[in-house]
Amino acid sequence: MARATAHPDHHCISSEDIEGTEVYGADGTNIGEIDHLIIDKMSGRVAYAVMSFGGFVGLGHSHYPIPWGALTYDRSLGGFRTNITEQQLRDAPEFSDDSWEDRDWEQRTHRYYGTPTYWEGRGGL
Repeated sequence: MARATAHPDHHCISSEDIEGTEVYGADGTNIGEIDHLIIDKMSGRVAYAVMSFGGFVGLGHSHYPIPWGALTYDRSLGGFRTNITEQQLRDAPEFSDDSWEDRDWEQRTHRYYGTPTYWEGRGGL
């Protein structure tokens, strides 16, 4: 069950209510769920949603950091919608635990997904 619908009329939501919320592709197909969020310590903005794709498209990893700006909440679905495709996931900038300290990786990732950076673009959660 998507917990992001716990308070559908509120503008703010707890991060614990977002965890487990379903993510849908542009065609409405369920492609995964939000595992957790990455928040910028200095600004408090949501930087990334780490998506769990399970066995999605046969990729070896099960978690992918997606720029928060690549997701849009869709009330009709009770989850988030994205235009991210299978091929984009396959070709995304490689991620490692050190990537969180690498602004170059972050810039490449935001350019790759066509989203504004969380430190320059529109606000976070």
